[in-house]
Amino acid sequence: MSTDVILVCLLVGVVNYLFRYLPLRIGARRTSGGLKSGPLSRVLDSIGIASICALLVVSGAPDVMRDPQRLLPSLAGFTLLTLIFWRTKSIIIATLTGAVAYGLVFKVMLMAV
Repeated sequence: MSTDVILVCLLVGVVNYLFRYLPLRIGARRTSGGLKSGPLSRVLDSIGIASICALLVVSGAPDVMRDPQRLLPSLAGFTLLTLIFWRTKSIIIATLTGAVAYGLVFKVMLMAV
């Protein structure tokens, strides 16, 4: 892989992160005590799970279309991601658990063949 590609990916990743992080950080400083529980807070809370689910669908759809055996691991990861987020409201725990579920189901399916 070319060094240019890696640098562009890193730059895009950093800019994307800052684009999402800085407005929330600056907005939290303006209000005393951080974000309150209002409509804006609920929208911002739901952005995390929505973006993870969108990334899961966008990155998984081509693989599932090429190899239908990846449908079951993808569904297992998505289902667990949704359930864990619903119970814990932690996008980090939900994402990691969904990724582990995907990996485990995929590994079990490979061992069964």
